[in-house]
Amino acid sequence: MTDKDESFAQHLDALRKVLIRCFICISALLPFAFWASPEILDFFIKVLTGESGISLNYFSPMEVFILQMKIALFTALTVSFPYIAKNAWDFIVPALYGKEKKFIKSIVFSSSFLFCFGIVFCFFIILPLIIKFGMSFSSPGMNPVFGVSNIITLSLNMSFVFGLMFQFPLITFALIKAGLISYESVRSKRSYVIIGILIIAAILTPPDVLSQIMLALPTYMLFELGLLFARSAKKPGK
Repeated sequence: MTDKDESFAQHLDALRKVLIRCFICISALLPFAFWASPEILDFFIKVLTGESGISLNYFSPMEVFILQMKIALFTALTVSFPYIAKNAWDFIVPALYGKEKKFIKSIVFSSSFLFCFGIVFCFFIILPLIIKFGMSFSSPGMNPVFGVSNIITLSLNMSFVFGLMFQFPLITFALIKAGLISYESVRSKRSYVIIGILIIAAILTPPDVLSQIMLALPTYMLFELGLLFARSAKKPGK
């Protein structure tokens, strides 16, 4: 076996250990998350329905139970995200910068903050707007009937996507800081970045323009924020 093969095998083994640790962390939190899932579901419903006055319905005996399991998994993932981010950046960063522990600590904090901010932004701002937009099509002969599983599943999926997409400025910053891409190159290709963000938003969101724009717009703003930080951290002459 060559040195290159050994290095690749070591990276695969390190990745396997990271995935196992993250899986154990999520599994350990799942029972507590499932225990709290009824209260979390009630909170979600209050936030999403707000002042609209709509009622959510379920249509099968097991629907709410399955929904609580989804909420438990989402909650466990959210609570364990700082630990997951720590392991992920520990795996990625040394390959880019060597032993920069201070950078790892700062980027783990930023990553966790942006993930939580993305979830909160989606739940409290984006999803109520989407529900109001959906209700705007009602008429005297056509009344909206919302299923609790559809609404909550949509909310969980979109919130998780927002949390991940809000990592965009960190990824941009890390790639530029590592020297894998240059600040000038990224800045000159803004149009391609916009197209890429729109395509990703179209894939990750429901098939409606409103959801795509609401994900793409803050993601692009965060991309610009990442560029700004990268420029301020760029050393003179580079």
